[in-house]
Amino acid sequence: MIVAKGLAVDGVFPEVTFESGKGTLTVVAGPAGSGRTSLLLTLAGRMKPTGGTLSVAGHTRPRAIRKAAALALVDGVTDLDRSLTVREHLRERRRKPYTQALKRAGVVADERALTRELDREQRVRLGLALALLDEPQVIVADNVDLGLPDDRRLAVWQALRDLAAAGHTVVASAVEAPARVDTLVELS
Repeated sequence: MIVAKGLAVDGVFPEVTFESGKGTLTVVAGPAGSGRTSLLLTLAGRMKPTGGTLSVAGHTRPRAIRKAAALALVDGVTDLDRSLTVREHLRERRRKPYTQALKRAGVVADERALTRELDREQRVRLGLALALLDEPQVIVADNVDLGLPDDRRLAVWQALRDLAAAGHTVVASAVEAPARVDTLVELS
């Protein structure tokens, strides 16, 4: 599903080589400033690499990769509008039913709640639900462990594993990788 060979963006992240199959969870781990977000954006076809090769769902062109990969919550890129409700975010993205996406992402917030009222976990889950509306093959989620207590962090990792088990290839970034991952990419 994802094949990266010597993939790099000069001055942002070093050469990375890995493969992730369909239905797997790949974690990009490293400290702040290590290039995690940029690597995720590159894997999703939103940032142009300066070196190496990338294939996502058999596609090598950024435009085709963007159709195969959906961004969940990526801080600074897919920020939620704090003045909109959960329902407004969902309807803005798709006119079709979204109940299943909410359920699969584990969103438990009231659809009438403003996103500014959601805690970090529910914002991550809403980002996942929004990504699912695009019916992607690959889901990319950034900083999934940011500011979450241990029990909620474990719950989010389980939600990502569940999405992988349902057939999505999931790539998520974190400062520290969870215990169970299919592929680990460490940046320093």
